[in-house]
Amino acid sequence: MKTIVSVTTAAAILAAGSLASLHAQTKTHVISAVKDAQWGPAPPMLPPGAQIAVLAGNPMGSSAYTVRLKFPANYAIPAHSHPTDENVVVVSGAVTFGMGDKLVKGAASNKTLTPGGYFLAPAGMTHFAYTTSETTIVLYGQGPVEFKYVNPADDPRSVKN
Repeated sequence: MKTIVSVTTAAAILAAGSLASLHAQTKTHVISAVKDAQWGPAPPMLPPGAQIAVLAGNPMGSSAYTVRLKFPANYAIPAHSHPTDENVVVVSGAVTFGMGDKLVKGAASNKTLTPGGYFLAPAGMTHFAYTTSETTIVLYGQGPVEFKYVNPADDPRSVKN
């Protein structure tokens, strides 16, 4: 009986590995030096002033993506959540993250991350972010990227020109 369970387990592991390779998201490699980033305005779901450089995938599609985001000094993203996990690695500068329904700068529970710092916001977790200096992050996850602002008035897409 022990041998049958082991063989079945091994077969399941091998089958899962084979299926994972069949569903690979990309067909080619990506090598991207920081100096080669092609920056452009971030999507309108972010407050004005941020810049984006797509490294891999399509953040608005339904597959894995990786982007660089550059924020100016004193940039703030009000309280919001996402329908998918958000993974952030700080590349330069510093960004402060906080949890809750309202952006509160300087709260004791906020955490400032410097280069190498990592933040994971699970799907549906309400959080906010702000900078004090120019900051670059790498953001990755499963698309499509969407922002649901706690206060609809904070959503830059609702601003009328």
